Amino acid sequence: MSAINHPQLIHQVKDARERTLQLVDGLTEEQMLGPRLKTVNPLRWEMAHAAYFYEFWILRNYFKEQPKLTNADQLFNSIDIPHEKRWELPLPSLEKTYEYMHEVYQATLKHLSYAKDDGERDYLTQYAVYHEDMHCEAFSYTRQTLAYPTPNIGVDKDDSWQAGGLEGDVQIPGGEFCLGASREEEFVFDNEKWAHVVEVKPFRIGRAAVSNLEYLKFVEQDGYSCREYWDEDGWEWRKQRNLEQPLYWRRNRVADWEYRHFDHWLPLPPDAAVAHISWYEASAYCRWAERRLPTELEWEVAAAGVPNQDGHALSSTKRRYPWGESPPSPDRANLDGGALGTIDVGALPNGDSAFGCRQMIGNVWEWTDTLFGPYPGFTPDMYQDYSQPLFGITRVLRGGAWATRARMIRNTFRTYYGPDRNDVFAGFRTCAL
Repeated sequence: MSAINHPQLIHQVKDARERTLQLVDGLTEEQMLGPRLKTVNPLRWEMAHAAYFYEFWILRNYFKEQPKLTNADQLFNSIDIPHEKRWELPLPSLEKTYEYMHEVYQATLKHLSYAKDDGERDYLTQYAVYHEDMHCEAFSYTRQTLAYPTPNIGVDKDDSWQAGGLEGDVQIPGGEFCLGASREEEFVFDNEKWAHVVEVKPFRIGRAAVSNLEYLKFVEQDGYSCREYWDEDGWEWRKQRNLEQPLYWRRNRVADWEYRHFDHWLPLPPDAAVAHISWYEASAYCRWAERRLPTELEWEVAAAGVPNQDGHALSSTKRRYPWGESPPSPDRANLDGGALGTIDVGALPNGDSAFGCRQMIGNVWEWTDTLFGPYPGFTPDMYQDYSQPLFGITRVLRGGAWATRARMIRNTFRTYYGPDRNDVFAGFRTCAL
């Protein structure tokens, strides 16, 4: 892998911590603990855990410093502390938690202030920044889950987000494709390693993710009550939750559809990408629509692949982002808190892939039909429980969402959730059968 940009890393550490503080700002002590749910953490624990990651890997394991808190391992090590026990821990007060976070932050910046080349320090710091970025996305969906007020992260509305829908498929040629991350990347996670040649057959994939309006047709044609559209596990999941529409949808008194956006009910935006959809729901929609979910190979080909000169086969070129090599920008992708939600699926044409697929980066995570597993030759990174405990039991999602940090996402990035998760910022696009 190539060297990590050191001055840029200092900025990222500061920016990640600022975003964490913004996403918990304004919450009461009671809200910072919150109810016990399987899908969220107590926020007071989670923000300290994000700081602990820097302390454990950088300050203690690499620089051999003493713990900032003598019982930090017993309080904040997510590997050893079962999820359901995190509400029972003798956590520091909120004031002490902020003090701990600040101590770790200052110590980390002190070590980064030395400009000498230190590849291991910078690798560990980049890992910690991305880890905090992932928790910031979790802070966002926790606020949504618990109907907390909309976070204040300084979003400016943009008229270009209201661009309507985008229908139709694009034809993707078959051929050989290098699935996975290049060794030239500055940083990759273990589940992306390494690019390996695979064969892909020709396929047709939607130009855009499924919109609220498209999904609403499935809902209004009794898609949630027709057993034929659901597999056995999905049907049991739907019945247990008594769902007749997506989690945050409802009809108001005049029978118009609304959705809950943090602590407010708003009119359902018809052309925005549908979100908070489980893999079970996405699969049921596909059966109703006589479509299917893409495999993660197909998704990456559509996002990163480039046709050859005659357009009838894949070239050997592979893009880092759908549009090319330049990093994400607001005119290409809805990221970094962007619109504080999904925008119209027809917006941001500057972000199109070589095949004409739109918003494959940003707006909404997209479910694939692929069970999460290792690439050939997989070996875990230093954080050994990042990927392998979830192999074989979760599904792969690609592309990032509006809450994902732009610095972290790229075409090869894989995330993974259980098929029942409808609390995260997940939607989908479909392929022709």
